[in-house]
Amino acid sequence: MADDVTDADVESLYLKLKKDAEAFGYRLGPDDEFVKDLVRGLLTNEKRYGYQACPCRLASGKKSEDRDMICPCDYRDPDLNAYGQCYCGLYVSEEISSGRKKPGSIPESRPRPEERLPAEVPARENPATGLTVWKCKVCGYLCAREQAPDICPICKAKKERFERFYLEAVSAEEPPLWFCRVCGYLCARKEPPDLCPICKVGRERFARLHFNR
Repeated sequence: MADDVTDADVESLYLKLKKDAEAFGYRLGPDDEFVKDLVRGLLTNEKRYGYQACPCRLASGKKSEDRDMICPCDYRDPDLNAYGQCYCGLYVSEEISSGRKKPGSIPESRPRPEERLPAEVPARENPATGLTVWKCKVCGYLCAREQAPDICPICKAKKERFERFYLEAVSAEEPPLWFCRVCGYLCARKEPPDLCPICKVGRERFARLHFNR
């Protein structure tokens, strides 16, 4: 199966991931050969399962069970914030990319199956625990994440230009708020979008943002 993935396929996806990573202030890992092996694994999993399951985790082959580990996985940004790299080492911080910080092993952040957020949307009771809504003071971009992004994906302002944004509870007459589990993009609509306009993941990666009462 891996033989079906060509070097041209790997290079094409590698360049796409590199561009997407840099839009968020991240980088791909500094070892090109290692990173391209991971990219090949993503493409192999796509051919095998129909989706780009994380090559460092064991996929079930059932998309409904693996949605949280489709690359970019739901745990990428929290791991980058905490450790400077994602679980695989595909994505790293600028510090690691530049050599100012050495990469290391990190613990698995993926919860046990019974602890994971429900996979399907719309889901009326999907909780959003431990998230803060952040606002870019330059362009007004909003996102729901544990920490503000390193770079605003809209105007490219740096992390220090973000501030906490306090939302009032949404009334029954107003559309609910949905957040992308991967990048934190936030929107108010009756249903989540088919595609995240920021990181391009599908609607199944969205969850409803609830308010603490």
